[in-house]
Amino acid sequence: MSVPPYAVRVAEDPADREACFAVRKEVFVGEQGVPEDLEYDAYDAVAVHVLAVREDGVPLGTGRLLFGEVAAAKVGGDLSVGSLGRLAVAEEARGLGVGVALVRAIEEAARVRGLAAVDLHAQTHALGFYERLGYEAYGPEYLEADIPHRAMRRAL
Repeated sequence: MSVPPYAVRVAEDPADREACFAVRKEVFVGEQGVPEDLEYDAYDAVAVHVLAVREDGVPLGTGRLLFGEVAAAKVGGDLSVGSLGRLAVAEEARGLGVGVALVRAIEEAARVRGLAAVDLHAQTHALGFYERLGYEAYGPEYLEADIPHRAMRRAL
């Protein structure tokens, strides 16, 4: 098995975090038309961000994990459940397994923090992607940033 042409890591320094935000801007703001004031929020300061980068340092994807009190409001008050969000993969990297690698890295970050499950708000077109990774949808469809979503959860 060959090594993929990218690596996934926790974004530790300001340059990594800026790379995460750049991917989110490209995907959510540029491609999907999400207003910037909705895309970036106070949770960014306390989230664990993960970053996928090409061998030459070009950012390919990102996602974040919220946990503890900041996640509780998003997951029904359960402190043992983390919230995966802002998963974005640059167009050039789609189909390379970057999204799967990012989800698994976020799940590992959740395990390290002692969480029992991870919730997420999936755009409805991405339900199949998350289902293949073991997530189960629950509750009704709803709009977030004018985009249809469903809540999903996976036990760790």
